[in-house]
Amino acid sequence: MSLLVVGLSHRSAPVSVLERASLAADTQAKLLQDTLAAEPATEAAVLATCNRIELYADVDKFHAGVAELSTLLAQHSGVGLDELTPYLYVHYEDRAVHHLFSVACGLDSMVVGEGQILGQIKDALARGQELHTAGRLLNDLFQQALRVGKRAHSETGIDRAGQSLVSFGLQQLAAGADPGLWARGKRALVIGAGSMSSLAAATLARTGVAEIVVANRTRSRADRLVEILQQGDDTTVRAHAVEMSAVGDELTRADVVVSCTGATGLVLTADALADALGVTLDAPAEAPAVTADPAPADVDQHAAWVENGSATSAPEAPRRVTLPAQSTGPVKLALLDLAMPRDIDGAAHRIDGVRLVDIESLADASADAPMAADVDQVRTIVADEVAAFGAAQRAAHVAPTVVALRTMAADVVAGEIARLDGRLPDLDEKQRAEITQTVRRVVDKLLHAPTVRVKQLASEPGGAGYADALRELFDLDPQTVAAVSRADLNDPNRGRS
Repeated sequence: MSLLVVGLSHRSAPVSVLERASLAADTQAKLLQDTLAAEPATEAAVLATCNRIELYADVDKFHAGVAELSTLLAQHSGVGLDELTPYLYVHYEDRAVHHLFSVACGLDSMVVGEGQILGQIKDALARGQELHTAGRLLNDLFQQALRVGKRAHSETGIDRAGQSLVSFGLQQLAAGADPGLWARGKRALVIGAGSMSSLAAATLARTGVAEIVVANRTRSRADRLVEILQQGDDTTVRAHAVEMSAVGDELTRADVVVSCTGATGLVLTADALADALGVTLDAPAEAPAVTADPAPADVDQHAAWVENGSATSAPEAPRRVTLPAQSTGPVKLALLDLAMPRDIDGAAHRIDGVRLVDIESLADASADAPMAADVDQVRTIVADEVAAFGAAQRAAHVAPTVVALRTMAADVVAGEIARLDGRLPDLDEKQRAEITQTVRRVVDKLLHAPTVRVKQLASEPGGAGYADALRELFDLDPQTVAAVSRADLNDPNRGRS
């Protein structure tokens, strides 16, 4: 196993860089294809969310893999390599497995314990399978990550350590008040009809808003979301859909706006929001000084950090710049921007009567959240699962060689029995069967101890070389071993939980 992940997230990069580095669906597909075409990579998967962009690959050369994956991320994100490199982190082999399992459990999320990431990991796996870029290693890895994430949520109280971004965002909008009391009777506008917007609409409905208006570029998807909301048994919310062109009019009647689209530009400008409220946009305050970014780190330095075991992440990101305080007067319009790149103009915070919560402010608000005992329990689960996954992968690595060895032994037995038939043609069927069974028992007994032992040794750290030793000692044809591996990978029952 030579698993490598190169990526950036809200923990390593400022929101401004994450926004620029975001990848559209077609760009993700091209990135996967180009990664597979690169010499060091034999498998690839990309996990791209509003808070992270990570490229996973099975590589045969570590340093070349780090350089290639970093370059590909820069090329497809449109952010120059020199600018992107200081924010990249690198994880390799067991550390990479530990990272993905932690992500799946919500330990690496802005809001610890949020479950939205499981759906995004599932989508990343489906994309890799559809494009045939995810092979044995990444299929096993992502499927196990999903199981580990589900285990963490079912066996611990990690859900109590934090909520989804939507729930947490609504808490921030409520500014300390009970979200249910705060939302009661309000009129909400939801812009977008994707997974996050759908989650937002459902959360708003359960929270107690009186009415939800859904706007989306594809009207049919907005209509479908409205239909789902109206079918819910746990809400009585009124809901209807409108065209995107009607957003300006809907703003004049909305109390709460949640936006999460795939747009590359702003969906709501500060001027449009000011017009909807009938107020004048305040002049911008003097921009605070920004500490210069650190000098770009060389890509090879990331490889050195991992190889030496001294660190597995990039240098600390520059300190975020705090925006001027929002208006302390009555809130006329509450805005929740869950998109990356952002949908709502950050200058909206200067509009009197507007409260804006976005990805960056959510990160700031959740940074000092207390860690519950449940989080420690999940970390223990992750550590145990990483060890088990590593052992299983190492054992799986030697399994095709063991199968090939037993196949070769069976061929030897068959050949010797055929030769015996030629020498002793007068043997009756009973005698021939008894001799055949005896020879097979002898071969099985001779192979039993070494094959069991080699599986045990291979499952331990550093045991990957036992498969190579077995092939060398018994002069096994590498093509035969590879054929066993391909047959196992194509087994339709493989990987089912």
